Amino acid sequence: MLLHPRAKVHRMFELVEPIATVTFSEVVNEAFLALGMRNYWDGYFAGRAAPLGTAPAEVVHAVFYNFAPGEVARHIPWVWGKTSPEEAIAVRERASAAALRQMMGEHADLPGLVRIADLATRAAVSAPIEGRALYAGLRALAVPGEPVARLWHAATLLREHRGDGHNAALVAHGIGGTEAHVLLALSLGMKPEEFGRIHHLPTAQLAAVVDGLRSRGLVDAAGGFTDAGRTTKERIEALTDELAAPAYGVLSADELDELIAGLEPIAAAVQALDG
Repeated sequence: MLLHPRAKVHRMFELVEPIATVTFSEVVNEAFLALGMRNYWDGYFAGRAAPLGTAPAEVVHAVFYNFAPGEVARHIPWVWGKTSPEEAIAVRERASAAALRQMMGEHADLPGLVRIADLATRAAVSAPIEGRALYAGLRALAVPGEPVARLWHAATLLREHRGDGHNAALVAHGIGGTEAHVLLALSLGMKPEEFGRIHHLPTAQLAAVVDGLRSRGLVDAAGGFTDAGRTTKERIEALTDELAAPAYGVLSADELDELIAGLEPIAAAVQALDG
């Protein structure tokens, strides 16, 4: 049973996502390039996988779930010859906080930010860690004291907690990582070959994934959703929300409303610049 309405849990996802994903912005990319990374994806994997320590590519692939076979191995463990997980964590936090402060503008200096960061952090460190490998790794890190950095850290914890749950929902519905991207593309009204995360895959490889979904009755002959495919996608999203809900159980209804209201202008400011 959800302690808060699903709509509010999902709204938190919508607000947390742009705040957490400043870590994939150019400011952070430049910081990782300065460490000797060869490209954006080296920095992506170094920063995001760092809480897992020097886990092999197979483990990172399993935890991240939705990268095509072999993609993780092009970066892990190579990046650990240029930096350490500890350094990558520090660089990611410092650069992400700088990026968020820049994108928040005047919102970064408002007196109410401390309260919003505190509420977000209370939620972020309260969820169960069982079955949440990436979230558990992040939970083991120290919480930053500076409010903007603390807000980013909390948003990242909440994002990865939800992400671990989303992976569980996908597994429960028999949807693989690349298949999940195909379903997401279709839900956005895009063809799989146009979708950023999988458009680079060889045509035959992507076609085989789509054919597999078609054989299961999830995609029709024209390459769009069947009713069963659309229902499956909706069930996965509903279960993902349900699995994300425990993080917010520590907050009262009024506190969750306060957090949502406080995050809305921040997320909007970030999205305005990011868009």
